[in-house]
Amino acid sequence: MEFNMIKLKNKEQLAIMKEACVITGETLYAAGEKIREGITTKELDTFIREFIERHGARPTFLGYGGFPGSACISVNEQVIHGIPSDKVILKDGDIVKIDVGAYYKGFTGDSACTFP
Repeated sequence: MEFNMIKLKNKEQLAIMKEACVITGETLYAAGEKIREGITTKELDTFIREFIERHGARPTFLGYGGFPGSACISVNEQVIHGIPSDKVILKDGDIVKIDVGAYYKGFTGDSACTFP
């Protein structure tokens, strides 16, 4: 039987992990600023992908298990891990949940936020 063990990280690795998390956090903040009535979840997803890539990382979720988006974006009662779509157009009063992962130099930052 094989067990996956936690591998201790050195200072350089921890610094890279922090950078991945900073990119993730900045992406969420920027995505939250982009949310407005009339934008589609696909447009938000494209913005998120481009933002992550501009920061030297790649979207962790894109292609993972066949997932077609760079972020999981869910609206209102939809459970998290929603697939971005041109058909989902945000309306005033929507609750938007965004889950983002940024893969950077071998490490992933992963975080989610809910935006009223």
